[in-house]
Amino acid sequence: MNTLVWIVIPYVCLAVFVVGHVWRWRHDQFGWTTHTSQLLESRLLRLGSPLFHLGAFGVIAGHAMGLLVPASLTEKIGIPGHLYHAAAVWGGTITGIVLVVGLVLLIARRFVNGRIRRVTTTMDKVLYVALAAMVILGMTATIGTNLLSEGYDYRETIAVWFRGVFWFSPETHLMTEAPLVYQLHAIGGFLFLALWPFTRLVHVWSAPLAYLWRPYVVYRARRHAPVTPVPAPAAVRDRAVHRAHR
Repeated sequence: MNTLVWIVIPYVCLAVFVVGHVWRWRHDQFGWTTHTSQLLESRLLRLGSPLFHLGAFGVIAGHAMGLLVPASLTEKIGIPGHLYHAAAVWGGTITGIVLVVGLVLLIARRFVNGRIRRVTTTMDKVLYVALAAMVILGMTATIGTNLLSEGYDYRETIAVWFRGVFWFSPETHLMTEAPLVYQLHAIGGFLFLALWPFTRLVHVWSAPLAYLWRPYVVYRARRHAPVTPVPAPAAVRDRAVHRAHR
């Protein structure tokens, strides 16, 4: 069972993540978009979307720091374990709360507004359920285990196993020793990656980063030819009379 859960499922999810994106790009480029519904409702979106994205960026950065950077490296550069732990817990709590508020607002506008609800697809609903489950598990681990309880140093177990997955040497025994909420959050993260290519989340790979280095668009005023003044009717009449008398 340990081999299935902590080796087979992660690799299957990573394979689906990669192959699924290739398939989506080749067969559904017109669907490679956020499917924005801003024209249907903008008040909640204007508040919920920035909060959700800001919280998500913070959470992702925190996970990357905790899972990819070994504890020995942070200690070597002068960051003691207790300081790292405090920064991780409070930083994760704050960014997690921002993420929760943004996600609640986005879900609310989907199901409270009738026009938004009618354009919400089944995959959108699955995505919101998966996001909510991941957020609940993550907040439970951060606040419930580390802030309100005795804490758990996942960098010595889960982070080592996680890096081992990408080095093709996962140590499954490390995950069996982790608390249940961490186990569910870890395996849920890989399942979420398998779901990713089939949702609107693919738009993150199309961020307009080229805008940062593309040349400026220069606008120039169009120079019109001088306009010939139109003579007044009286002047035209006077000239015609003058020619007639010559």
